[in-house]
Amino acid sequence: MSTALATEPNLFSYRKYWAQRFGIAPVLPMSKTEIDELGWDSCDVILVTGDAYIDHPSFGMALIGRLLEAQGFRVGIISQPDWTSAKDFMKLGRPNLFFGVTGGNMDSMVNRYTSDKKIRSNDAYTPDGAAGKRPDRAVNVYSHRCREAYKDAPIIIGGIEASLRRIAHYDYWSDKVRKSVLLDSKADLLVYGNAERQVVEIAHRLANGEAISELKGIRGTVHFVKQIPEGWAVKDSTDIDKPGAAMVPVDPYQEQPACDKKPAQSETNEKVIQFDKLLLRKQRSQTVIRLPAYETVKDDPILYAHASRVMHGETNPGNARPLIQLHGTRQVWINPPPIPLTTKEMDGVFDLPYSRVPHKEYGNANVPAFEMIQHSVNIMRGCFGGCTFCSITEHEGRIIQSRSEDSIIREIEAIRDTSPAFTGHISDLGGPTANMYRLACKDPKIEAACRLPSCVYPGICPNLNTDHTPLIKLYRRARALPGIKKIFIASGLRYDLAVESPEYVKELVTHHVGGYLKIAPEHTEQGVLSKMMKPGMGTYDRFKEMFDQYSKEAGKEQYLIPYFIAAHPGTTDNDMLNLALWLKRNGFRADQVQAFLPSPMSIATAMYHSGKDTLRKVSRNAEDIAIPKSFKQRRLHKAFLRYHDPKNWPLLREALKDMGRSDLIGNGKQHLIPTFQPKGTLEMPEKIQRFKTKYTGLDNNRGGKSKSYSINKNKPGKNKNNP
Repeated sequence: MSTALATEPNLFSYRKYWAQRFGIAPVLPMSKTEIDELGWDSCDVILVTGDAYIDHPSFGMALIGRLLEAQGFRVGIISQPDWTSAKDFMKLGRPNLFFGVTGGNMDSMVNRYTSDKKIRSNDAYTPDGAAGKRPDRAVNVYSHRCREAYKDAPIIIGGIEASLRRIAHYDYWSDKVRKSVLLDSKADLLVYGNAERQVVEIAHRLANGEAISELKGIRGTVHFVKQIPEGWAVKDSTDIDKPGAAMVPVDPYQEQPACDKKPAQSETNEKVIQFDKLLLRKQRSQTVIRLPAYETVKDDPILYAHASRVMHGETNPGNARPLIQLHGTRQVWINPPPIPLTTKEMDGVFDLPYSRVPHKEYGNANVPAFEMIQHSVNIMRGCFGGCTFCSITEHEGRIIQSRSEDSIIREIEAIRDTSPAFTGHISDLGGPTANMYRLACKDPKIEAACRLPSCVYPGICPNLNTDHTPLIKLYRRARALPGIKKIFIASGLRYDLAVESPEYVKELVTHHVGGYLKIAPEHTEQGVLSKMMKPGMGTYDRFKEMFDQYSKEAGKEQYLIPYFIAAHPGTTDNDMLNLALWLKRNGFRADQVQAFLPSPMSIATAMYHSGKDTLRKVSRNAEDIAIPKSFKQRRLHKAFLRYHDPKNWPLLREALKDMGRSDLIGNGKQHLIPTFQPKGTLEMPEKIQRFKTKYTGLDNNRGGKSKSYSINKNKPGKNKNNP
């Protein structure tokens, strides 16, 4: 982390709360019986989560709980409560300081629904993968039940669900712009990002007697304000990124000169101040940016896209300014992002005494997410890639926060020595990405001032240090540990960075690939890749050459497995056809495919909602981009990725004919799909349609009255029209 940003007190420098005398709990308690066994009379903090409680640093509630315990606080856990009443929310009593509420490690809507808005049949964060153990919009529901249980208890919401819904945001599942979750949840305070700094400061200040309403201005928090605080100036968002004629600036988030026309009075009628550049620099730290009000953006996709652009320009903790957004009569104040943790602080967080196993309440039940990560090690946080479909930057930040090599080695040794299921294989050393460990800007001052949305697009920034030597050294030390047979790298690899270090690629391919390596080009067509802010296929080809070369030198038969996204904003049917042809030409047959899911706050979600390329200045007359929204088109795009599946052939035949590409239908190697349909390979929609065509005379898209039979999905038989 850059020294230019290291201005916050160390996480572990606070004087410990008096309850430290009770010592360390074997696991954080989930019942009154466990609280009594620990000798407590109450909990200082109660954390409510939509996940099963796994005492492992990969689970947010365990990490925050153990961190608060290290500060001296008594922490209880309410895991996957019955949300239909307040009863489960009262089982640990009233917290002395606050309830901390999260939907879990995933947004509850992403967790429960597929990209086609179908309910998932399982939940990886629940014992035995059982579905239905958390409500839709879990943060809202849990907060309401906490309020019902103890009306006067402070409620703080956090985790990824709250973090990515901190301002007015487009919600894919309801297809509308929703208010900040702070309002819908009726919570007192929202913390965003990984939130260690905020939570520790909040806990100590509440313990010192401050009221929750007094906790204003803490980085990484969102709260209400009645009026603009004294000494603060307001800058209208249109001064920074005025919606107007379509432009292609070198830096899509670079601050633009103030327009000649003065902005109108804001929604709250405070005076909007315009600064010249010198004055702006002087008073920047006391300037808040006013975003268009919720009531404005909810009905205006262009202004929504504008607000999104401005918000994304204020994500660097070195230069970000607070944002304010009116919701009805209430003003939501979004403080700048938290200062990233230092390596020493990261070590302290991951060295806490986690038991690393599920709570005993679950018995022998299998929690799929735990099975996946129990032998993996998180070595870093953050991502400077800036992929538009991803929200990691908005949650964890762009600045990489890395653990020390010694801390990582200690965790590997702990896994080796304590995990009963350990067989000598570490499943992953990574994080949001596999190979950004200790990568950072060469100059802390440049890093603190930078406003670029990505350090690697459209090319790698010359100020970025791409030296993979520390990561190579870590790999070598880790696999040399006694008892360690193999260390796999399963996190997403930034191959555009990897090709800058042939030594790293050789190390990875020779020692850390288990036959297959998954990477994510995401698409083959440049127009789509430009909307994703992803490198072109030339970089993929370079990496593949290196991968094949080093695999051959190591005497190993290994393969790359590329991942692609269907139906991303900016994708046309022809783009997906070209991708399918590339897949066939290269002999790939995808087993699983991913369709774009518009997650809250991502740049691509603003594209999806507005229909514009929000990497450029947005305007009402700007050219529309292709947005695959209809179920049929999304299904078609997924079908192109699985061109080899006979179930998709009827849909693809129809599409290819409509596209004038019937030449790709045939039984030769040069064709994409055959003319014949194997028996028993029609999907149910096609079977129903053939039935309708045969017996009712209805074609695919026309209505009409049935001539003989109606179709009952539940059971066949007579109906009132045809006895």
